[in-house]
Amino acid sequence: MSRWAGRLTMRRCQSSVPVSNTAFIALGGNLGDRMAYLAAARAAISLIAGVTMLAVSSVEETAPIGTTVQGPYLNQMLAVETTLVPDALLVELQRIERALGRVRGARWGARTIDLDIVSYHNVCTTGAGLVLPHPRLPSRAFWQREIGELETILDT
Repeated sequence: MSRWAGRLTMRRCQSSVPVSNTAFIALGGNLGDRMAYLAAARAAISLIAGVTMLAVSSVEETAPIGTTVQGPYLNQMLAVETTLVPDALLVELQRIERALGRVRGARWGARTIDLDIVSYHNVCTTGAGLVLPHPRLPSRAFWQREIGELETILDT
C-alpha cells in the first residue's frame, strides 16, 4: 500500500470542507478507443470551474473486476485541487461520464469511462451516493500504485 493510501485510511476525518482541497480521481474504461476516452475525460475535468489539475499518473492496463466477461481496462489517476464540495464534484464527473457515452448497466460491467473520487482531502463520508475515502481503495493495488506515483510528483 502506498504511503498516501495508508494515510487515507488512518488519518482523522473532518466533518467540514475547507475552501480548497486536493482530491484524487480515478479514470478507467474498457470500451472503444480507451486512450481517447481517458484523454477526453482529463480534458473535460480540467475545464470544470473550481478544479485545477495538479498531477496525472501514467496509464496502466488492468484485468476487469467482477464476473462479467469483458476486455481489459486502461486506468489512470488524477490529483486535482478543487473548491467544489465532494457531492458537487461527483455531479460534474457523472456529467462527463454521460457526455462520453457511459451507460450504467451491470455492476463492474464494461464501460467507455468510469470516474471515481477516490479521496477528497481529509473528508470522510458514507452518503448514499458517495463514500470517502473510496471503500475499495485498500483492495485495488493499481489505485495504490497510481496514488504513489502522484504522491512522488506532488512531493517534488
